[in-house]
Amino acid sequence: MHIVVVGAGLSGLIAARELSAAGVDVTLVDKGRSVGGRLATRRIGDARLDHGAQFFTVRTPAFQRQVDEWVERGVVSVWNHGFGGPTPGGLGSAVTDAAQDSGDGFPRYVGTGGMNAIAKDLARGLTVETSTMAFAVRENRSDAPTRWHVAIDDGTQRDADAVIVTCPLPQAFALLVDSGVELDEALFRTEYDRTIGLLATLDAAPAIAPSGGVQNADAVFSFIADNASKGISATPSVTFHANPEWSEAHWDDDAALDALITAAQPWLGAASIVESQLKKWRFATPRTVWPDPCWVTCDDTIVLAGDAFAGPRVEGAHNSGLAAAHALLR
Repeated sequence: MHIVVVGAGLSGLIAARELSAAGVDVTLVDKGRSVGGRLATRRIGDARLDHGAQFFTVRTPAFQRQVDEWVERGVVSVWNHGFGGPTPGGLGSAVTDAAQDSGDGFPRYVGTGGMNAIAKDLARGLTVETSTMAFAVRENRSDAPTRWHVAIDDGTQRDADAVIVTCPLPQAFALLVDSGVELDEALFRTEYDRTIGLLATLDAAPAIAPSGGVQNADAVFSFIADNASKGISATPSVTFHANPEWSEAHWDDDAALDALITAAQPWLGAASIVESQLKKWRFATPRTVWPDPCWVTCDDTIVLAGDAFAGPRVEGAHNSGLAAAHALLR
């Protein structure tokens, strides 16, 4: 049995590892240059900044087992146990994972060396093809033994007995439109909030609460993270995530970077920005969370997974990927 997983974010990586551990031949394909999806870390000069998911919490036994193993091996560590600053308003973002109340005592975990380190650890030993864009999943109508062809934009294809698709649902719909699979239109019409991020390196420490993070900071920012406080950057650096409303309104605004730099000033204190970059997440947070941890076709050969199913947090993406693998192993 050979399975192709489209998307090497957390859901895809977890699904692939679970299947591989069961002896299944798995190939992951991802259009990005590296694995991780929103488990994303970037270097700017000597600084290191998480620019996608900022941290994660644990609420379910399945994820706790995984996190305990990561902690034991030094893949993740505890950042803090709650944030100071403005009272959270139930952000519920897949990018920030910041729906928990500040000061609730639950550990906030981060990747040691950055959130992308988690993805790189999961990818070890797996067959992963990056910079490989899948654009269609089609039924095999030839004499080949496999059920599906996954068409790649370079004209090649990956044959598979089953396919797991973990990209955002609008992209999944585009992949499956020629598959012959009966698609649930309501599912694929799921809308997503956008997030625009400002990545800034500084010449001094910022004026951020001792916890190192601020949720629902003001009218512009939904989350602010001090990367030095997280222990991933020796150089002062801050990640600012604009809230969905601001991001939607300024998505195509050429002046968005300058506007975010201006909005960030109150959080810098005596520090000044040395270098800045803009990062956009088009499919940051699903507005609708579906009740099942994954979606499976009636013949159990196409599975959809991701944070739109098990909840828009790092934990949800993990649990959805686990459910997707089990759906094909049962």
